[in-house]
Amino acid sequence: MDNQLLVSLAEKYGSPLYVYDAEKIISQYNRITNAFANVKSLKLNYAVKANTNVSILKLFKKLNSGIDTVSIQEVQLGLKAGFEPENIIFTPNGVSLEEIEEVAKLGVQINIDNISILEQFGHHYPNIPVCVRINPHIMAGGNHKISVGHIDSKFGISIHQVPLIKRVVENTGMLINGIHTHTGSDILDIDVFLAASEIILNEAKDFPNLDFIDFGSGFKVPYKEGDVSTNIEELGERLTTRFNKFCKNYGKDLTLMFEPGKFLVSEAGKFLANVNVVKQTTSTVFASIDSGFNHLVRPMMYDSYHHIHNVSNPNGRERYYSVVGYICETDTFGSNRRISEIREDDVLCFDNAGAYCFSMASNYNSRFRPAEVLIYEGQDYLIRKQESFEDLLKNQVIIDLE
Repeated sequence: MDNQLLVSLAEKYGSPLYVYDAEKIISQYNRITNAFANVKSLKLNYAVKANTNVSILKLFKKLNSGIDTVSIQEVQLGLKAGFEPENIIFTPNGVSLEEIEEVAKLGVQINIDNISILEQFGHHYPNIPVCVRINPHIMAGGNHKISVGHIDSKFGISIHQVPLIKRVVENTGMLINGIHTHTGSDILDIDVFLAASEIILNEAKDFPNLDFIDFGSGFKVPYKEGDVSTNIEELGERLTTRFNKFCKNYGKDLTLMFEPGKFLVSEAGKFLANVNVVKQTTSTVFASIDSGFNHLVRPMMYDSYHHIHNVSNPNGRERYYSVVGYICETDTFGSNRRISEIREDDVLCFDNAGAYCFSMASNYNSRFRPAEVLIYEGQDYLIRKQESFEDLLKNQVIIDLE
């Protein structure tokens, strides 16, 4: 998406604004499928939590993707987008048995990540096949807040508790049809990912009724020039060889699954915001925009980096700015960034805004959440309206205190 297009979209739909490029989503999806072309059965399940817009989900359905969900509401969004239940996997954490039962009634693949629920579900529904999520106790790299495969993580059943899983299966007569693991986001070293995969494959051989093995995701995307990313092509070559050998020894061709989210949609997203004021202090030049961490919380929550550029003045003289929001507390998107000269009313663009950006937005400070636009085959489509004051009041029950 070129600068002129982005400025025109901000003018057309208002600011702030999320814009997604379908072509980039499709290319990322194809990149994974091509890397694993030599696997007899490959299934990608898009991680819905990354971006839950139904139009985005419909795009993945068009690509023959499945979806990975973590709440019954995400399951319902998937059904709304047209996914068949068998193309949805439910991978929650810490939810009630009642929620899992409700999802199971919809015919969705269940993935259970703790012994207590596994045992209860097995006693009540021994005929419903389930997947189990195993924690391999491996740090995959990246921000500690999104690393979920280590020994202190709340996610998954410890690799050391596999004998207990087998005891539950024996006692309940339940059927385990899948093994799952997910080490977390921003995988830098594919050797670490492969080490976790080896641990899971070693345990999987002792479960005789498997249909699939889900290796999660966490593939890293570049955030700035020169940044490293997961080498999907090398991973595809090496994991395919190992997985095909496992299937041969297992005596059955299983489906290799992944659940990418950020890898598929992060780079496709741009976040646009207008500059309200340029403020010079004794030490800093602030560019204050018409947004804040209510719309894009990742920099404040994860210290994540989003490249910021001035699409209104891309060829201007570069200066150093701290880009901040309008929330009434510390609200910084980037400090001491080198950006083409910023003027009031310029449009700034934040890259890598497709994943965990709008989906984590809020109405903090009673601000409206922004609109979303999808660029598909050269056309721009409004896929979510900007909120209004009526939306803020929609579910409030206002009582008369007179």
